[in-house]
Amino acid sequence: MKYFKVYILNLVILISSTMTEIYAQSNEGLSIQQRNMVKISSFAAIGDLTNLKQSLIDGLNGGLSVSEIKESLVHLYAYCGFPRSIRGLQTLMEVLEERKTKGISDSQGKDASAIIKDGSKYNRGKAILDELTKSKQNVPLTGYSAFATVIDTFLKEHLFADIFERDVLNYVQRELVTISVLSSIGGVEPMLRGHLSICLNVGLSPQQLTDFITVIESTVGTEKAYAAKSVLTEVLKITNSVFPKGEKVTSENFKGTVYLKMLIAGDSINPTSIGNVTFEPGARSKWHLHPGGQILLVIDGTGYYMEKGQSKKILHKGDVIKCPPNVPHWHGASSDKYFVQIAVTNRHLGETVWLDEVTDEVYNR
Repeated sequence: MKYFKVYILNLVILISSTMTEIYAQSNEGLSIQQRNMVKISSFAAIGDLTNLKQSLIDGLNGGLSVSEIKESLVHLYAYCGFPRSIRGLQTLMEVLEERKTKGISDSQGKDASAIIKDGSKYNRGKAILDELTKSKQNVPLTGYSAFATVIDTFLKEHLFADIFERDVLNYVQRELVTISVLSSIGGVEPMLRGHLSICLNVGLSPQQLTDFITVIESTVGTEKAYAAKSVLTEVLKITNSVFPKGEKVTSENFKGTVYLKMLIAGDSINPTSIGNVTFEPGARSKWHLHPGGQILLVIDGTGYYMEKGQSKKILHKGDVIKCPPNVPHWHGASSDKYFVQIAVTNRHLGETVWLDEVTDEVYNR
């Protein structure tokens, strides 16, 4: 009995220490190398060459190879332009030359491997984007991709094929560079929102992204850091929702980016369906009606609901909307906030009837 108690005590201690270690690992922030990469990308993006020079020195001293830093500076041109990228590379050259004269030998790291792959660059880029976003891309194109199809081609063929396929940096490193640039230049919240979601998809934890905000505040100040934190808070709320946001909707009945997770599909015994619908900012449905009516439960964000001939209603978390049978209406997100709803649809009198698109004039009314 005595030995059994000792065994149990040792087992409890082992489990306790293991759980403590797991908890600590799950709450770790960015590594020193990652923090230095964020600073380098941020200072390069805003053209702060004095601080960039010091961050390059810190990065080399902290274990980043010359190839990793060089690739980071090359990568950021896609998000803030050639001039910032080239000026960053020139500053790196100066730093390396100065260190060489002091007898400091830096690790060069590996060069990029040659990309030898079958298939068109467009399809390869699309496949990488599918992997990063964890969802199939819209077909047909929507939003800015439909408005200027050439930009969609450039993004998939060049950014996500030519650049993201290069093996000097992994996806985590590339996304850290990307969100560092986007947070630093400001005014690009939709893109930042998308890439913060990708960060979670490729393995960065909420704690690491929170740590990222701290690093950014030290490089670009409180105002831009607060803007980035607001976007991150929104992304984490959506990610941690009680119901998963599901797959990206490819139907032409929606404009913008919309995700759907069917929680219950109606059947012959119970024709009521329940779906979790997440609208990204600016996304909305077409005009439509439900022969059996519908109930909308607002889970999060800010959205709009409008019936034909009525004023548009602004919806917030906790609001409930009862859509009368056969009354044309539309709903979606506000221009700057996500909108998440649970849609309860009674299908016993028939399926949803889709009507015309909601014009920008009506949406903005």
